Amino acid sequence: MALRTRIRAPFAGASTLALALSMSIAAPALAQDADPVQEESEAGDDIVVTGFRQSLENAINAKKLRDQVVESISAEDIGRLPDASIAESIARLPGLTSQRVSGRSNAISIRGFAPDFSTTLLNGREQTSTGDNRAVEYDQYPAEVINQVLVYKTPMASLIGQGLSGTVDLRTIRPLEFGKSTITLTGRGIYTDLGKLNAESNEFGYRVNGVYVDQFFDDTLGVALSASYVDEPYQIQEFNAWGYAGTPQGNVIGGSKSYVTSTALKRLGLQGTVQWQPTPNFTITADGFYSDFEDNQIKRGIELPLAFNGNVTLTGAQTTDGLVTSGTFNNVEGVVRNDLFERAAKLYSGGLNVKWEGDDGWNVYGDLSFSKTDRNELVLESNAGTGRGEGVGATDTIGFVTGPRGTVFSPRLNYADYNLIRLTSPLGWGGNQTSVDGRQILNGQDGYYNNRIIVDEIRQYRGEVEKELEGFLRSVQFGLNFTQRTKQLTPDEAFLGLVANTDGQTSVVIPEQFRQPTTSLDYLGLGPMVSYNPLDLLNAGIYQLVPNPFGDVVVKAYDIQEEQMTAYLQANIDQDIGTAQLTGNVGAQVIFTDQNSNGATARFAGNLPNGAPIIVGDPRRESTNYVDFLPSANLSLRTASDFVIRLSAAREIIRPRLDDLRASLSFGFEIINNVATVTGSSGNPDLRPWRANAVDLTFEKYFGSSGYLAAQFFYKDLQSYIYNTDVQFPIAGIPLEQPGAGIVIAPIGRLNIPVNGEGGNLYGVELAGTLPFNVITPALDGFGITGGVSYTESQLAPAPGAPEDDIPGYSKWVANGTAFFEKWGFNIRGSVRYRSSFVGELSGFGAARVRRRALGETIVDGQIGYDFQPGSALEGVALFLQGQNLTDERFATVNPGNELEVIDYQIYGRRFLAGATIRF
Repeated sequence: MALRTRIRAPFAGASTLALALSMSIAAPALAQDADPVQEESEAGDDIVVTGFRQSLENAINAKKLRDQVVESISAEDIGRLPDASIAESIARLPGLTSQRVSGRSNAISIRGFAPDFSTTLLNGREQTSTGDNRAVEYDQYPAEVINQVLVYKTPMASLIGQGLSGTVDLRTIRPLEFGKSTITLTGRGIYTDLGKLNAESNEFGYRVNGVYVDQFFDDTLGVALSASYVDEPYQIQEFNAWGYAGTPQGNVIGGSKSYVTSTALKRLGLQGTVQWQPTPNFTITADGFYSDFEDNQIKRGIELPLAFNGNVTLTGAQTTDGLVTSGTFNNVEGVVRNDLFERAAKLYSGGLNVKWEGDDGWNVYGDLSFSKTDRNELVLESNAGTGRGEGVGATDTIGFVTGPRGTVFSPRLNYADYNLIRLTSPLGWGGNQTSVDGRQILNGQDGYYNNRIIVDEIRQYRGEVEKELEGFLRSVQFGLNFTQRTKQLTPDEAFLGLVANTDGQTSVVIPEQFRQPTTSLDYLGLGPMVSYNPLDLLNAGIYQLVPNPFGDVVVKAYDIQEEQMTAYLQANIDQDIGTAQLTGNVGAQVIFTDQNSNGATARFAGNLPNGAPIIVGDPRRESTNYVDFLPSANLSLRTASDFVIRLSAAREIIRPRLDDLRASLSFGFEIINNVATVTGSSGNPDLRPWRANAVDLTFEKYFGSSGYLAAQFFYKDLQSYIYNTDVQFPIAGIPLEQPGAGIVIAPIGRLNIPVNGEGGNLYGVELAGTLPFNVITPALDGFGITGGVSYTESQLAPAPGAPEDDIPGYSKWVANGTAFFEKWGFNIRGSVRYRSSFVGELSGFGAARVRRRALGETIVDGQIGYDFQPGSALEGVALFLQGQNLTDERFATVNPGNELEVIDYQIYGRRFLAGATIRF
C-alpha cells in the first residue's frame, strides 16, 4: 500500500519555509520526531536511521513533496562534511558549483550562471552583501548556525526576492517546530600543510560553536541560540603573469607579479530565535543574526617587469609551440612588494514574523525584516628596490623556465639583503606628486593606499492573506511586499610616500625594528626576500599619505537606491487523478521598480602652477522606473508507484549589478596622428534587469524516503542581456584640458557603458540521485552514494553581431559525488567535486573585478568519524577527522585561446581538521 502525503502550505515564501512541511531537516541532535516512514519502521522492527543517512532521507522528502524543482541540505551535511565554508556544502548539490577565492569557496553558481544571477535569502528574507554586487558571499554565514538550505531552481509567485538562475534560502532553527531541548557543542582544530609562508602567520587554527534549543510554558514559548567563532589560517603560493608579449622568437612572459599570501580569517557569528504561540492559531517569531568578519592578508613577492619593459632584453630563448619556454632576461629592475589586504565586515539581520491560521480557512501572514552590512576594505601596497627611478640602482639578470605551472626564475641579485633592497619607488610608478600650491611633495610613488568603505542596507515589509478552498484549488494567496535597498561606496585613496622624500632622500633602509624574518619565494626560484608590515611603517610616520587628486577616484563613488513594490497572486492546486495526485501552483508577480543613482562626473577645472591638471567631480543624479510582470506555473504529478513528473514555466529576472548602475562618468584622451578622441566610461542608471523565459521538465523516481533518481531538463531564453559597449557622444560643453600643443580634439567622443541587449539561450540536463546500497542487497546496509552530473549548453553573444561567448561562472560540465558508509557508529565519507573550465571573476588592482579563463578543477575531500553509541559512557560524543583538498588541486587561469600561457597558478595546500561534538 503506497504512502500518500497531503501537502498543505498555508503560507508561501518565508512562512512556507518556516513550516517546512511539518518536518525539520536537521542534524541528529536537532532532528524532530521521525518522518512517517521512519515511524512505521520503528513500530515494527525498531529500525532507527540517524546521522548522514537521516539527513539524506530528509532532503529526499523535501525534494519529493515540494512542487518546485528544489535541492536541499541539512545541518548534518553542513556541520560534518569537511567544508571550509557553507558555500562548499551547497556546491555539492546537483547543478551547483562554486569558485574558490583564497582557497575557500565563497560564492555559488547555479546552472551555469555566475553568482550575480542568483539571490540568497535568510529565513525567506533578502540579504545584503559583503561584496560589491548583490551576490552574497557565504563566508559571512557560519555553517554551524544554519539548520537547513533550500535551493529553488524554479520560481513561484509567492517567493519574494527570487533570482534568474535560482534562489538560495538559508534557514535557522525554529524552536517550537523542533520540539525538544538540546545543547550541542563542537570544536575543531585546523592545520594547513603549506606551513607558515609569512613569519607572522599561522599554520594552526580552530573553530568552536554551540547550539541551545528549548521550549517553555507548555511548549508555547521556544528559544534557539547559536554561536560560532572561527580563527583559521589560509596559505597561498601564487604565480601571476602580467601577460605575454609577442617577440620574433614567440610569445614570452611580459612580467610577473607573484606572491605568497597568508590569510587570517576571524569570524564571530551569533543567531537567535524566539517563538511564541499563545494559541494554536497564532504564532509570533522573532529572529536575529549578527556576523563580525575579519579577513586579513599579508602578501609578499617580487614584481618583475620583463618583456613588456623596453629596457629589458631577452637572450638564449628556447621556443616550443610558439611559446618561449626558457631563456634569460637582462637589465631587470625588480620591485619588491610587501602588501596588506584587510577586509572587515559586520552584518546585522533580523525580522519579526506573525501568522494566523483561522479555523474558517482564512490565514494571515506578516513579516518585517532588516539587513545591513558595514564593510571596510583596505589595500595597502608598498614598494622597495635598489634605487629610485628607472635606470637607477642595481639591475638583475634572470634566467627563466616557463611551463604548465607558470614560470620559475633564476635571479642573481640577493633580494633578502636589507642593505641592497630599500624603501623607494624603483620604477617611478605614479609620477611626481604635487600639492595644491604646486610644490612637489613626492618624487615617484612608494606605494598606494586604497580604502573602500561600503554600506549596504535592505528593509523589507510583507503581508499576505490566504483562503483555503475545497476541490481542485487547495487555496488562493494574495500578498504585497515592499523592499528598500541602498548601497554606498566611498573611496579613500592616496599615494604612499616616504616622509624622507621631502628632505631630498630618495630611498630609506628598512628600520631594524620593523624587519620581519625573510619570506621564502623558493617555489618561484627567487629565494628569500626582505619582509616588513607596511601598515607599521605608516603608523610610525615613515610613510605619509598624499591624497590622490585624479578624477578616476572621484567617480568610483556611488550611492544606489532601489525601491520595489511587489504584488502577487497564487492559486495552489491539489487534485486526485485516479491513483495519482496532481499538485502545484499558478500565479504571477507584478514588480514596480524605482531606481536612483548618485555619482559624479569628472571635470577639468584648470591647472596647478606647475601645469598639472586639476580634476574635480560634479554631482550627478539619475533615476528611472519600470514594471515587470512575472507569471509562473509549477505542476507535479505523483503516482502511486513513487514517480514524480514536474513541469514548470516562468518569467524570471535578476536586477543589474549595483556597480553597473552607478551615475559616475570619467574622461580621458586617445591620441592618434595628433587627433585626440575623448574616451570615457560610466555606469548606466537606466539599466533594466536581465529577463528570461524558462521551462523545466523533471522525471523523478523515489525508493520510499531512502533514495531517488532524477533527470532534470531546463531551458532559459534570455530576452535581455547586459553587456558593455562603446557609444558615441558629442563633446560640446564638456570642460576638457588641452591634450597638448598642436593636437586637435575630435568633436565626437566614445563612451564605454553597460547596456541592455537581446540575450540568447542556455539549456541543459541534470542527472542526480541518492542510492543506499541496501536497496540492492541487505549485505551492503550502511553503504551508499549521492550526487549528480549536469551538462549546460550556452548560446549567448556579449554584443549584437559578436561571436558567442561564455558568461562569467559558466561551466559546461559540473559533477559531484559522495560515497559513504555509516553503521555501528562509524562514518566514512569521500566527496569529489568537478567543474570544467569557466570565466572567473578575480580581484584586481584596488579590488576591481577582473575576468579570466579558469581551468577545470577537481576537489577531493574526506572524513572519518565515530559516534559513541547509546548506553556507552560517552554517549552523545562524536569524534571526527576531516581532510580538505586532499589532492592539492590548483586554481589556474590562462590566456583565452592558449592554455600554455598561464596567467594565475595558485596552490592552496591541504587542510586537516580534527574535532569532537558533544550533545546533551
